[in-house]
Formats: sequence, structure tokens, C-alpha cells
Amino acid sequence: MKLPNGNQAIIPMSKLTNVNQLTHLDTIANLHLISRDRLTLVEPRYQMLESLPVGQVGTVLEIHDRENPQYLVEFADSRSWESAVAILNPDEILVLHYELSLVG
Repeated sequence: MKLPNGNQAIIPMSKLTNVNQLTHLDTIANLHLISRDRLTLVEPRYQMLESLPVGQVGTVLEIHDRENPQYLVEFADSRSWESAVAILNPDEILVLHYELSLVG
């Protein structure tokens, strides 16, 4: 991230994603393209996807290994139809929040 003075700000990914507090059924968005070979595509209409675009909204279904976590995430469309499932690493996700937290 660039600061107004032109310097580069270094922000730990854990501060951006809050992955330390990630729980089952949390809502996330992917920060990077997810290649086809890492996806399980569910709906036939999505079978031609080469990758899952950045910013797709998903739900954490399972958390594997709390020490070096990986997350099984289900992605769905706006009608809640499952489109894809992928296993993601902490640096590939952004935790989304519906409520404003006043605790920092």
C-alpha cells in the first residue's frame, strides 16, 4: 500500500485478513485468482472457467490444522447456488464483516 508521501506501507497479511479469528461459516473474499486445477466446480455452467476471479464471496466450511491453517471455502452466486469449492491459505482470503466492530 502506498502512503500519501509515496512511501510503501508494510501491513502484515494477518492484520488485513483477521485469519487468526476465522471461524466456521465466516464470510470471506478471495484476494487472488484461484486456478482451475485448485477448484471443484459444481454447476455445469461454470465448467469452462479457467480460474475463479478475485473478489468472489465464499463461506468457510472447514478449518484444517490450526497451526498452519487451510480453509475449505464454498463459493456461491447471488442466488446462493454453489459454484465452486476450494482449499485456500490464509494469505489468499479477506474476512468480510457485516457489522462494524468498535473493538480494535
